[in-house]
Amino acid sequence: MGSVLDTRSLNRATLARQLLLSRAALSAEEAVAHLLGLQAQNVKPPYFQLHARLEGFRPDALAQLMESRKVVRMVTMRSTIHTHTAHDALTLRPLVQPARDREVGAFRKGLAGVDLERLGELARTFVEAEPRTMGEIREELLAYWPGADPQSLSVAARCRLPLVQVTPRGVWGRSGQVRLTTLEQWLGRPPGEGPPPHAVDDAVLRYLGAFGPASVKDMQTWAGLTRLREVFERLRPRLAAFRDENGVELFDLPDAPRPDAGTPAPPRFLPEFDNLLLSHADRTRVVPAELKGRTWTGNQAHRTLLVDGFVAGLWRWEDKGEEASIAVELFGRVSKGQKEEIVAEGERMITEMGETGGTGRRPSVRFGSIHG
Repeated sequence: MGSVLDTRSLNRATLARQLLLSRAALSAEEAVAHLLGLQAQNVKPPYFQLHARLEGFRPDALAQLMESRKVVRMVTMRSTIHTHTAHDALTLRPLVQPARDREVGAFRKGLAGVDLERLGELARTFVEAEPRTMGEIREELLAYWPGADPQSLSVAARCRLPLVQVTPRGVWGRSGQVRLTTLEQWLGRPPGEGPPPHAVDDAVLRYLGAFGPASVKDMQTWAGLTRLREVFERLRPRLAAFRDENGVELFDLPDAPRPDAGTPAPPRFLPEFDNLLLSHADRTRVVPAELKGRTWTGNQAHRTLLVDGFVAGLWRWEDKGEEASIAVELFGRVSKGQKEEIVAEGERMITEMGETGGTGRRPSVRFGSIHG
């Protein structure tokens, strides 16, 4: 087993892969591909994720990709909605299908007597005729299986089919009810026949490129898959091996960046459900152990602030009268210099991401409770 990477070394390596040590000169489409998708449980987080990572990013860049169908919103990893490039949607969704099949199995009691193969065929025909709401899909299926549990039918349709949320849902500055059709219908492609050859190997290598160094369990957490140990073992000759301070084996791409632990990490405002905080089994590389649980209330994630590379507070967007502002709640003390950097980064975000940008409204950053 290789040398030990301490927590700060892991932090800086991960931030470098995540484009959070310095903003990258990539297009929005290139960044979405590099990051293997953006967590998109809510509409706006993907836009804020890219703003934190890309030089010169403006919301229109991702909105245009949504409208041109070069990126899509759909359920993939961890049974959650992600924004993916069209290519990744076609390859990653089949890869995680076994996890979606297991998810359906958890609802088997409510699906007694339901032919899942026929359910998939009926749902496909229904949503490919025109995009439908989940409520409409549920009612259509209940006509065939009136004794089934409605929620279980919805879960089965969502898991059996690669359903995408059609625009205008997901487009910055617009709104729209969630309407669904199949990925193939939306992209004009024929249905696929499972993941392409070597898809899982490619996914492991790309995961390490975006989230490494990482353990087998880390990737399983990100993907919502199990039994990936044999894949890592097959790839071992192509990988570098390390261990963390607890002795857990970590894998990485040999040529991937692993900056010095002392490399400066500027403050970054991350949206709720940012993949940086969700894609490792051990999240202490970003979330200090003493702050575990502070970034969530129930099943709702808060917007987080990184200071020196680690979660150091929460933030909330505020828009009152002539002043567009954000409120920042720090978990501990920061230096005067760090506070000035936080303010500068916050003002930049407000100016570049505010829906009232260009109106002359002045940005401001206040410190205090985000609940006040």
